[in-house]
Amino acid sequence: MKYDLNEKYFTTREVAMKCRVHQRTVQRWIINGQLKAFKVGPKIWRIKEEDLLEFLSLNK
Repeated sequence: MKYDLNEKYFTTREVAMKCRVHQRTVQRWIINGQLKAFKVGPKIWRIKEEDLLEFLSLNK
């Protein structure tokens, strides 16, 4: 997947800090399909801002 320069992306660490959970929890959400994300490297994930907002609204 290519980056859209008009879109904001977060790392798993940034999402973990925003959600006040461990980074591994965010990785589990991704692996379990609860949070949409895409890989940019062997162990590097990026989460689109709109996908994070959708996840947060569904998990209030």
